[in-house]
Amino acid sequence: MPNLRLLAASLVALWLALPAAPAWADTEVDLALVLAVDVSRSMDTEEQELQREGFVEAFRSALIHEAIARGTLGRIAVTYVEWSGVGQHTVVVPWTLVDGPGTADAFSERLASTPIGRVFSTSISSAIDFSARLLDDSGFEAMRRVIDVSGDGPNNQGRTVTFARDEAVAKGITINGLPLMLKRPTGWGDIENLDQYYQDCVIGGPGSFIVPVRERKQFADAIRTKLVREIADLRDPHPLVQRAQERERMNCLIGEQMRRRNYGP
Repeated sequence: MPNLRLLAASLVALWLALPAAPAWADTEVDLALVLAVDVSRSMDTEEQELQREGFVEAFRSALIHEAIARGTLGRIAVTYVEWSGVGQHTVVVPWTLVDGPGTADAFSERLASTPIGRVFSTSISSAIDFSARLLDDSGFEAMRRVIDVSGDGPNNQGRTVTFARDEAVAKGITINGLPLMLKRPTGWGDIENLDQYYQDCVIGGPGSFIVPVRERKQFADAIRTKLVREIADLRDPHPLVQRAQERERMNCLIGEQMRRRNYGP
């Protein structure tokens, strides 16, 4: 009997030590969305603030609320991540169930109240890998899974971006892009035709698309437009960038080559 009591106590202790399942475990949603936002040093403070404000305002928008409500289930799951170099990721707002104006506004308020980080280097591949793991571990049953990557330069650290993209797409994840093209390229980490780089090297999966931002005044509208398209799963028959076969494809290693040229191996 003492041995049985000891075994029972041990089992109870083991059960109590197990991590609790999320409150939304196995909850079905129309979309599980990772907002993966670049905070590398190539982006100045104003650009980072505009980017953050764009997402904050988007989740307060009636257009976003209506897009969510029109889904099959009328709810999505979303998390907001800041990224820069390899292993440099911060979950600013963890997975949140958004099923109406109230929960959307709460997500927006939490995002608005968190300081913005700034770190060196740009590893889009690491951001995609991290975002894919977040989707795998979200606890939600999602009809669609999307990684939304924003950034102002090419991958220049970590593994080749196309490897990360292709692995994520093979899992059924769609990757969309928000290339930020506000400044004239200097050759020190930024490139011409960043939109084409995102088109050829970053995005992938069913219905993937990019929304380039070329002027500061476009930030809020571009982010809102992109989120509505992602939430409503709108497929644009007219691509924003020419098809790759109609032009020379971008060099997907251009960022790594520039980094070696400017900073050495």
